[in-house]
Amino acid sequence: MIKLNLSKLVLWSFFICVFVLPSCKKSHSDIGRIIFKETRNKVFKNIETDEFIARFKSTFEVEKKNYRNPKFLQAFYEANDFEPIMLMKNLPDNKLEKAVEILARSEEHGLDPHYFQAERLQDLVAKIYNKKEIKDIDEAYKVLVALELTAANAFSDYSNALQFGVLSPRKIYAQYYTATKRPDSNSFLSAFQTADLQKYVDSIQPKNKQYLALQQGLKEHLVIPGYNAEETMRIFKVNLERLRWKNLPTENKYVWVNIPDFTLDVMEDGKSILNMKVCVGEGRNKDNADRLIEYDENDLKKDRPFNRETPQLKSMIHSVQVNPVWNIPESIASNEISKYAAKDPYYLANNNIDVFLNGTLVEDPETIDWGAPEVGKTYSFKQRPGDENSLGKIKFLFNNQSSVYLHDTPAKPAFKQSMRAISHGCVRLEKPLELARVLFGEGAKFEKIKSLMGSDQSTATDIALPKQVPVYLAYFTCWADETGKLQYRKDVYGLDIVLFTHLQKALGK
Repeated sequence: MIKLNLSKLVLWSFFICVFVLPSCKKSHSDIGRIIFKETRNKVFKNIETDEFIARFKSTFEVEKKNYRNPKFLQAFYEANDFEPIMLMKNLPDNKLEKAVEILARSEEHGLDPHYFQAERLQDLVAKIYNKKEIKDIDEAYKVLVALELTAANAFSDYSNALQFGVLSPRKIYAQYYTATKRPDSNSFLSAFQTADLQKYVDSIQPKNKQYLALQQGLKEHLVIPGYNAEETMRIFKVNLERLRWKNLPTENKYVWVNIPDFTLDVMEDGKSILNMKVCVGEGRNKDNADRLIEYDENDLKKDRPFNRETPQLKSMIHSVQVNPVWNIPESIASNEISKYAAKDPYYLANNNIDVFLNGTLVEDPETIDWGAPEVGKTYSFKQRPGDENSLGKIKFLFNNQSSVYLHDTPAKPAFKQSMRAISHGCVRLEKPLELARVLFGEGAKFEKIKSLMGSDQSTATDIALPKQVPVYLAYFTCWADETGKLQYRKDVYGLDIVLFTHLQKALGK
């Protein structure tokens, strides 16, 4: 079987769209005449289309290594005989000039105008109309080619940044498992296909209420209590970038856990119908010792999370297990359970923990040499259902590669703490029965859950949801609450620091 690289397959599909479908090439435009009509500079009347195209091709070949999307650009211009599409469509009526003004205001999005070459574009546009600047044909060719290529790169970059974000979260976070749409050939073509570039650039301003609230905070130079102006600006920037990622809920009903806020909301019709405290995984920055400064690692390809951090993910809650069995993860077995058992021969029995070797129950755990190397990997451990089970009386199951879930807990006092990044990675629930109620609804299944949770039954029981519900484990340190007031939380996992550093590097800082 022949396997195609996914990126090559996408690019090939793009080639089919731009090459095969428009099978008959159009005749060349009279570039010189069109530019002269707009600028009234007679030098442009001497532009020869074939010479322009030859210069365009050679310049593109030399400079394409500096472009962010050279393959898509090359495919597009080859399909259009290397004509200056941006100039032909947008020089008239000052559409290009007005669109460049929007790029120059990209700081409103926490971005850098330099990233979109706004100043260079403004200089080139001004030069096109300045007869004293362009006095000979050679200079005319150079300016036209430079303006077309600069505009093509700038506006495709701006289009991608505002609609999908500057960065791919999958490339910067080690524990990120939320489906996130990235730019493709169709989105890339949008800036070239529009009849009015200014209107198009205006139209891609994110309309999300959260985004607009953070933009307003950035514009008003708000300062977060306990932070200085520079730190506040960086917090706005990283959270605006998160809001540009195509990973936000589109469903009518979903479960939303914001890790830094230590809360869970069940959202329905845009409103929270259930809110509760949660405990999340312990993080590398839970004391907030590291502020929003550059992430100092030699290898910035991935962050290096503390192994108990709750991952960012989206999945579907499909069932619950009442009176659950806890399949103790290998890391906890190695770092904690086996060490406790070595010190206390009654530890396993007192905590209802069974030990297995190759799937077979070890009848007498006292025969195990707890000092042997990798004993936590050799044996597996399960905690039986009961009042002291670490998962409490119920856990909510959803498929994920990190073996995390939402669950009850016998450690109720933890919800009184303000800093609740204390678990091994799963999400502990303050009101698990209430969550079951809003997910299952009133009825026979919910009544069965209540009955089982109130019983002394020592057997785990699985109950499927009548309809699966999406769950999002997200990470936002700044957002607007239901009243519109901006809320801020500490960067307990240091993910703001990681994101800001990558964002700065991407923007050429």
